[in-house]
Amino acid sequence: MLGEYRIEGRRASEIAASVERAVGAGELQPGEVLPPLRELAVYLEVNPNTVASAYRTLRDRGVIETAGRRGSRVRQRPASTPREASRVEIPPGVRNASDGNPDTALLPPLEKALAVAARRSAERPVLYGAPTIDADLADLARAAFAADGVPAGPLAVTSGSLDAIERVLAAHLRPGDVVAVEDPGWGSLLDLIPALGLRPAPVALDDEGPLPEQLTRALDDGARAVVVTDRAQNPTGAAVSRPRAAELRSLLAGHPGVLLIEDDHGHGIVDLPLHPLAGTTDHWALVRSTAKAYGPDLRLAVLTGDAVTVDRVRGRQLLGAGWVSHLLQDAVVHLWRTTAVEPAAVAAAYGRRREALIHALAAQGVRARGRSGMNVWVPVPDETGAVSRLLHAGWSVAAGARFRMQSPPAVRITVSGLSVDDMDPIAAAVASAIGSGDARRYE
Repeated sequence: MLGEYRIEGRRASEIAASVERAVGAGELQPGEVLPPLRELAVYLEVNPNTVASAYRTLRDRGVIETAGRRGSRVRQRPASTPREASRVEIPPGVRNASDGNPDTALLPPLEKALAVAARRSAERPVLYGAPTIDADLADLARAAFAADGVPAGPLAVTSGSLDAIERVLAAHLRPGDVVAVEDPGWGSLLDLIPALGLRPAPVALDDEGPLPEQLTRALDDGARAVVVTDRAQNPTGAAVSRPRAAELRSLLAGHPGVLLIEDDHGHGIVDLPLHPLAGTTDHWALVRSTAKAYGPDLRLAVLTGDAVTVDRVRGRQLLGAGWVSHLLQDAVVHLWRTTAVEPAAVAAAYGRRREALIHALAAQGVRARGRSGMNVWVPVPDETGAVSRLLHAGWSVAAGARFRMQSPPAVRITVSGLSVDDMDPIAAAVASAIGSGDARRYE
């Protein structure tokens, strides 16, 4: 079967392991069609139901995808190979603007915050059985949520946004359930959904957020959960406007059983107001990460939501990681209390860079998007050629296909260490927009 590779096993778990092992070793390539289950059953001398169970396991693990009569095939990007791992090798002298990292010059120093946290730990050590959330962190987080119109709800602290989203999805959904997700969208989320055995449904968006007609279609097709990025959408820079929020809230009110997850990772680096959708459905969660404003290595996000959702998240967390270190929680409390980051100043810095690049590209006849945050999204007809030409010109950019589900690709440009997009005119536009100095000169 399948050329040189032979699928093996007598039990469903053994057959699934054989295929997964071959995919991980590169012996089964992305897109390769697997044998029809009855044919494989005859070859292995097992019941067809055994093969069907193996294929179902592989699908739930995000290794293969099934398309009815068209059969089953290895996913283009198996769950074991996240799209972030598919990067261009960056040669010496090339400016890497493809990783989406914040500008370190805009991040606050952590020495004092960590020292304060260490002193507090020495005075009041946190031991087993202590509350999982620092009381001061909870008070500050609740006040910030309330100021932005987020409904009051219990809190949880997780190790970043993706950790929170994974826990919320797992708290309500089962393998095979459909999740409506933005397209283009955050590559890590697009990988996480199939890795959980869930099926993504693409929802197109414009600068004001998800398009209501697109979300309607996904919900009518059976989506049981919706993930929306409120501001600084990755990778387009979209931000949900007040009118769009009203449309989406009205739409979601007609589907109270749908799980709503909002990602507000742009909190602290965006000067556009938050227009939350939270509370429209019975089960909801809104997540805020410290990564972009205070540093990715803090690994801390605050989650609020309805009582059932947050209780399930915290209960499952106690059986695994337990809690997020109070040293980190106390450090974040110090950063928040001392206003270590001035959101307006940070947002203005990213905004100047973003707008400069968009205007420079426009001068070259290239239309680009980027309403908020650190990204510029540039549609191009030949993505591979654009990335190659830019790499030759000294710029490494993120290919738009990494952020796509089904729509035509585009190239993302990150304005923290900045990146570009299309052919030679775009390279020229980037050069004119940001000069030849280091990242700090981009303002």
